[in-house]
Amino acid sequence: MRKESFERSNFLHSSITKTLFHFSIWFLQFPNSVLMIYMVLGFMETDLHKIIYSKNPLSEEHIQYFIYQVLRGVKYIHSANVIHRDLKPSNLLLNQNCDLKICDLGLARGVDNSSNFELTEYVVTRWYRAPEIMCSCQDYDKRIDVWSIGCILGELLGRTPLFPGENYIDQLNLIFKYLGTPKAEDLTWVTNGKALAYIRDQSFIKGIRWKKIFPKASALSLDFLSQMLVFNPNKRISIEDALAHPFLKQLHNPQLEPTCPKTFDFAFEKSAHTDRGIRRLMYQEVMQWRNLRRR
Repeated sequence: MRKESFERSNFLHSSITKTLFHFSIWFLQFPNSVLMIYMVLGFMETDLHKIIYSKNPLSEEHIQYFIYQVLRGVKYIHSANVIHRDLKPSNLLLNQNCDLKICDLGLARGVDNSSNFELTEYVVTRWYRAPEIMCSCQDYDKRIDVWSIGCILGELLGRTPLFPGENYIDQLNLIFKYLGTPKAEDLTWVTNGKALAYIRDQSFIKGIRWKKIFPKASALSLDFLSQMLVFNPNKRISIEDALAHPFLKQLHNPQLEPTCPKTFDFAFEKSAHTDRGIRRLMYQEVMQWRNLRRR
């Protein structure tokens, strides 16, 4: 990652977490120092990627609790008009009590932001990318995060990546392998001509039943998975409906699933195109954090 991109990512993460103060989001602080600027984050013992690929058993209750916390945190993020854009197991931190915090908001963007962001190989992890991004559609929205959470759920159930594509084409082909080729009515949202032509040129694939892929998983967990991993984003379950799904019945509590009282303003993007601009914004951000601490 370029130095400018790294600095922009740090600034964006610090600025967004100041707005998104929530128990399922990793919180950033700047301790007072005269000569140096330190970015301090709360300690978390591990992350979900390490848990998935450990030898520790994972019960359905574990999976429910992990996914519930992710959905609860993402609901809060979305309510601030922010899309995370890089949800994956390694960006979900855990402590010994299985409390989960979402981290790495440095690649987030606004729901209503019309700026075109460069979606390179290192920006959004391919295995968790929604079809909208794979098809190079620039007008995607917060439903891309729902797809990523579905991929994470599948990885928890099988303890292996669900769509480990080696490139864009392979990624799409893996999606078709499991979900089947989409019907014409489910392609109306595809605005990229080349992507649309490629999909239409594919031979019919029926898809594979989730029960065959995850024979030990409960019917409720597979129904939940099938509603998140929908090729057509317009038919994909919303975060709010996902929280209310029967799979999470024992955990769902609207009083513990708040929304953000204010939205995040991405207007700073106009000044974040140079090293100097980003550093100036970062300095202003640190000063604002310290002023908040003094109140």
